[in-house]
Amino acid sequence: MRIWIVDKNASHIAAIHAILSENDVQDVHLASSLRVLKEQKRAHRGQSVDAADLLIVGERALGDELEDSCRSLSASTEFGGTAVVVLSDADGDAYEQLAERCLGAGAVDVLPRSIGAAELVRRVNLMLCLQHERRCRRIREEALETELAERKIMEARLKHLVDHDDLTGLPNRRRLDQALELAVIRSRNFHRTNAVLYLDLDQFKVVNDSEGHVAGDRLLTDVANKLRAWLKPGQLVARIGSDEFAILLEHINEAYAMEFAESVRALLADYQFGVSDVRYHVGVSVGVVINRPDEEITASELLARADQACYMAKNQGRNTVHQFSSDDQVMHTLRSDALWVPRIRRALADDKFFLAFQPVMELTTRRISHYEALIRMYGENGEILTPADFIPVAERMGLIHQIDLWVIEHVLDYMAALPPELEWLTMSVNLSGHAFQENSLLPLIKQKLDMTWVSPSRLTFEITETAAITNFAETRKMVARLRALGCRFALDDFGAGFSSFSYIKNFPVDLLKIDGSFITNLANDQTDQLLVKSMTEVAHSLGKKVIAEYVESDSILEQLVGLGVDYVQGHYVGCPQPELVSRDWMPSSGVTAQAGTSLPKLEFVSDAQAVR
Repeated sequence: MRIWIVDKNASHIAAIHAILSENDVQDVHLASSLRVLKEQKRAHRGQSVDAADLLIVGERALGDELEDSCRSLSASTEFGGTAVVVLSDADGDAYEQLAERCLGAGAVDVLPRSIGAAELVRRVNLMLCLQHERRCRRIREEALETELAERKIMEARLKHLVDHDDLTGLPNRRRLDQALELAVIRSRNFHRTNAVLYLDLDQFKVVNDSEGHVAGDRLLTDVANKLRAWLKPGQLVARIGSDEFAILLEHINEAYAMEFAESVRALLADYQFGVSDVRYHVGVSVGVVINRPDEEITASELLARADQACYMAKNQGRNTVHQFSSDDQVMHTLRSDALWVPRIRRALADDKFFLAFQPVMELTTRRISHYEALIRMYGENGEILTPADFIPVAERMGLIHQIDLWVIEHVLDYMAALPPELEWLTMSVNLSGHAFQENSLLPLIKQKLDMTWVSPSRLTFEITETAAITNFAETRKMVARLRALGCRFALDDFGAGFSSFSYIKNFPVDLLKIDGSFITNLANDQTDQLLVKSMTEVAHSLGKKVIAEYVESDSILEQLVGLGVDYVQGHYVGCPQPELVSRDWMPSSGVTAQAGTSLPKLEFVSDAQAVR
């Protein structure tokens, strides 16, 4: 521990130095005044007072302004937080008054010159110990301040992400929906004509697939910056999809909207995106829909029509502008529904649907805790179709209720047929957002549970974040009723737009499934790691468990362990299979499962034993 002694009286300095040296305090330095001390400090920066622990300074060396000098020395960054001890010439009441003044001004102790050698050594050692504690406390305070600053930055980022796209910084779909709602109201009340432009980049997939996602992200950022710079104040541009943008124009006429759309098309038609020596011409298809004051339309319908117009622009050869008309909507609907509706009806009638089961692993035990039941459909040529192929049409055409009921019935029948030693096994079932507007759902579940004798606690229903908040009040009521039966609930795709942070506090679910977009690049993206950690902490603070999907590698799995996630699923854990399957987990051996690998049959054992 380094000590500096500053006093005008050389004999006093020598006496104190001798006492300290006799008591094994060796690192002691002397100066006749503060001016000399500062000069030595400047001459040996980083080697003297910067690292000093204690500064013993005589009363006379402090000058006439005793308290100001103490305060200056204690607060000065020049002395690196060194503790100041005043050496006083006074005694009796004068000493007490001086001590009170100095201590109040920041000094840590006041020593009388008449102090004995033993007392001097004792108090110096005490000050050195306290100085160590003060420095530790200061380090902890600085660390706490840093942590609080980082937390504030993260909170500000989360708030920003509620309404903005993370990649481009443009407003996102949620912000656009809010702006469209206000635009429709203003159009109706103030007789204004508005327009919505829906932009879809024509060559984005070519660039993204050929040059990689980094180049694709750079392309999107460049396009966003061009659009942002092109627009005038009051004109809103938002990114609403991977390569899709929307522009809201208010208080304009139809001719201006079409001219503006053509100018945007020309702007991006002339744009060339370069990667190394390769130049890509990136065009855009633009769909335009006019919001007239005398037209009864909602914001969601307005955006849907703009999307349909953009679809027609792509069908017409891309890099074109197309204005929505009612005929376009009919053609689009007929083309889609004519293909899928009869196939879905035949699949329901001829039992062409089947269940696939994907294991969900608990991270703490590395055991399969339960399975997610997923619906699949046999195509006309025997190919296997995923929900993305037929669920959207089913939702649009009113067939989704029948599919929801089919899944529930067959999952419960399957669970009832399992042998007695598998009565611990639980299943997770996906429900559409429309299921909660169907009055027959709750009676069916009650009836099937009574008939099959399956414990309700073995059944977990999943609903997506978007579906949950679309009709929050009704959904919450249905979830509460199903949980009253003993069933559990999970909120799927959690965090996709961060809108669910406003709802989960009062939304009665047991599990939160983090959206896969935060997981796929988790091992390489620190932002995703911070967001997943934040979402996990929020969920745990509300007493909810967390599931991460799309786990495709061991590196992602180990990241999730460190972030405190409770359960994982994905191809690395197990692919969806018609049979219940699992695998041995030996992370230390470096053995990993490849996507699509045929996994060994699960040998079921009791819940008290490890699942192999």
